Amino acid sequence: MNRKKATLLLADGTVFYGTLVGKDGTNGGEICFNTGMTGYQEIYTDPSYTGQIIVNTTPHIGNYGTIDTEVESAHPLIAGIVVSHFSDVHSRIDATKSLQAYLEEHGVTGIADVDTRKLVRHLRSKGAMNAIISSEYDNLEDLQAELDKVPSMAGLELSSKVSTKEPYFFGDENAEVKVACIDYGIKLNILRNLADRGVYCKVFPAKTSVAEMEKWAPNAYFLSNGPGDPAVMDYAVETTKELLELNKPLFGICLGHQLLARACGVGTYKMHHGHRGLNHPIKNVKTGKSEITSQNHGFNITKEDISDNPNVEITHVHLNDGTIAGIKHTSKPAFSVQYHPESSPGPHDSRYLFDEFLALINN
Repeated sequence: MNRKKATLLLADGTVFYGTLVGKDGTNGGEICFNTGMTGYQEIYTDPSYTGQIIVNTTPHIGNYGTIDTEVESAHPLIAGIVVSHFSDVHSRIDATKSLQAYLEEHGVTGIADVDTRKLVRHLRSKGAMNAIISSEYDNLEDLQAELDKVPSMAGLELSSKVSTKEPYFFGDENAEVKVACIDYGIKLNILRNLADRGVYCKVFPAKTSVAEMEKWAPNAYFLSNGPGDPAVMDYAVETTKELLELNKPLFGICLGHQLLARACGVGTYKMHHGHRGLNHPIKNVKTGKSEITSQNHGFNITKEDISDNPNVEITHVHLNDGTIAGIKHTSKPAFSVQYHPESSPGPHDSRYLFDEFLALINN
């Protein structure tokens, strides 16, 4: 298939040339890479990737098409994709459409025929940065002018923008356990995992007050994953502090983990290039066992802030770089992890965390 030419320009001036995939156009965001060998549709629809350009390290993308059930939200919120080889045909018999048709339908601009190995090595060295993809601009000065308009991810609040506008329910309304889930960019499979364990979920907008959620009389609370910088989410930190005072079970994933940490006096920081993929090794320091995890985050909690904090205990550690991957409150029924136990596709080693949450509720 003959494709239109496209250009990828990074904030440090590095340029890659390739061919257009998806929608003809120009779009920018923070560029980052994901090492997952499968699950591109789940990646593209994960709200945590809002405003980011995804570099898939797997060389063949699009070969199994797309299917309506393999999504984590209603539609992709990514700023674009960068791939090595883009497949125009797909072989999975139950696929509903090609990836090209899916990207066009949702207005996602991408670039293919890029040396993604070279690009990833560059990002590992220089760190995550803004970038722009275009099939419209030939002049790099004009493209640079468009790139300059893209906001930095540091200091960017996005969760309230992607959160549900109205509360909604998920699961069996006759279930004995009710969990209030605060939507900062929640993934559908989190709700599935809770519902599969006999939980009736009510999903609330990001800025809902604790008083409003308490009217539903939930047994516990869940803080979801989501995009953006937790350091500028004071409204969510204050909500988390109020939830801790309720002494009801509280579970946080990814951004929810960072919000719990900040509510306990632990800071957060922007990582050099983040953790994104299906193959990150985590050690559970309570059991001594390791688990292979799915991760997607560009921010983390500050390890040094925990040593002198009597309210926070480390439960999980990333074995590649020693970053904190899980904490619990020492006197409240609250815990969180910096990875995705609900991942699908991906490893299921961490699904036990949902069981621990239910045990906390039932005790």
